[in-house]
Parts: sequence; C-alpha cells; structure tokens
Amino acid sequence: MWLVRDGQVLAAAEEPSGVRGRTRGLLGRDGIDGVLVLRPCRNVHTFGMRFAIDVAFCDREGVVLRTATLAPRRISPFVMRSAITLEAEAGALARWNVKLGDRLELRE
Repeated sequence: MWLVRDGQVLAAAEEPSGVRGRTRGLLGRDGIDGVLVLRPCRNVHTFGMRFAIDVAFCDREGVVLRTATLAPRRISPFVMRSAITLEAEAGALARWNVKLGDRLELRE
C-alpha cells in the first residue's frame, strides 16, 4: 500500500491487521520507513515507544484534520472527526510537506 497526495507517492504504508497488530503498532521498533495506518482511530499514545513520531489525523475522505509530533510517553489529542490516523517517524510530515487540509490517499 502507498500513501499518495495529488498523484505523488509520499511513502510506503502498512496497516496492521487484527486487534493484536493494532495494539502493538510501532511498539518494539527502532523506527519505521513510511507510515503505519490505523483505522478507525481518534487518538494514539507513545508509551513504550523508542522514538518520536509524527501523527496525521484524517477524516474518512483522507483530509488532514490535525497533525502532532509526539515524544515517547505522550498521549495525542483526541480528534473527534478522525477516521484514519497515520504514524511516521518525527520529521516525516515536514519532509513530505503534509499540511492541514491536504487530501491523502491510500492506494494498493
């Protein structure tokens, strides 16, 4: 799967399956190339994580509602309208120039 904006591939995307995969998320990893996709998801935490992350909260259409950078041992804001949450290494959203209001797509 790929994260795409305006036809441009930004990163590889992976989506964990099942409760166990979603619960584990990025725990136990030293980093991630690309993004982790969580849906449905309205907030995340970084307890037990080894690195800081960027988080993009998107609505059902993939429009970015809010972004945040979280150090380990933090809880993100709760984003009521969020349906899709993207997690990447800290600094990734800036490198990809992801901004509020951007429409992101996930493509196979």
